[in-house]
Amino acid sequence: MTVFLQGSLILKGDVKLARILYLEGGFMSEWLEGKVVENIHWNEGLFSLKIDADIDPFVAGQFASLALMIDGERVARPYSFLSAPHEKPLEFFFYTADKGVLSNALFELSAGDTILVKNPANGFFTLDEVPQSRDLWMIGTGTGIAPFLSILKTEQAWDKFKNLVLIQGVRAGADLQYQGMIREFAEQYGSRFKFQGFVSREAVEGTIQGRIPASLEDGSLEEAVGLNLSAEHSQAMLCGNPDMVKDAVELLKARGLQKNLRRKPGHITTENYW
Repeated sequence: MTVFLQGSLILKGDVKLARILYLEGGFMSEWLEGKVVENIHWNEGLFSLKIDADIDPFVAGQFASLALMIDGERVARPYSFLSAPHEKPLEFFFYTADKGVLSNALFELSAGDTILVKNPANGFFTLDEVPQSRDLWMIGTGTGIAPFLSILKTEQAWDKFKNLVLIQGVRAGADLQYQGMIREFAEQYGSRFKFQGFVSREAVEGTIQGRIPASLEDGSLEEAVGLNLSAEHSQAMLCGNPDMVKDAVELLKARGLQKNLRRKPGHITTENYW
């Protein structure tokens, strides 16, 4: 149940913040009126938004709901932060959906346009929820790498794990974005960081053609990055296409890894992001 509490309008510099306070699930939440700083169109249907909004501090791996007023109604959807908690403006990574009213409207935004951001952030797909281990495998599809990029930009990731492996599966090579940022991780952390791309619909140099679960099953992923994924030394975080997450989890369970639960710590932490 949602209970409306108060509405107000606050001016901060040139940014007008509309605050709509309400109780939802026992927690105080609000919609803030932020401004688009930049809309980066990577290709047709793949884009990133940078947004100026005065939200409360968040934890890398969390998400915020974004919304637009469309035909007189607030249309909202949760999106993971790609920016780290210390970075401004906020950054998010999107695909447009064929019938996605909100994603297609977001794609058309320009710098200076208004967007609603729900405050505070939410979610438990964070390193605080992941047990200690030697290696962290971050396995994502499409824009599901956003929370991993946020995590990789924090000191906590590099303090907690010796080796960090980022895996991204996409349909076409043009969808492998943020490669400059990924190269910076490799340059800064050397052999401690490994990246492997997967492209399902075409052959792209340096990537594996096919689906991530198939490569987990035949061992080609581990061979490509030079690490073994095991219950003894590994934690796995999976984010993206629910089919990938489901299939990969079953393969990891067959190797002895277990779902990570607060009441029973394991090795596998998941979030569907599609």
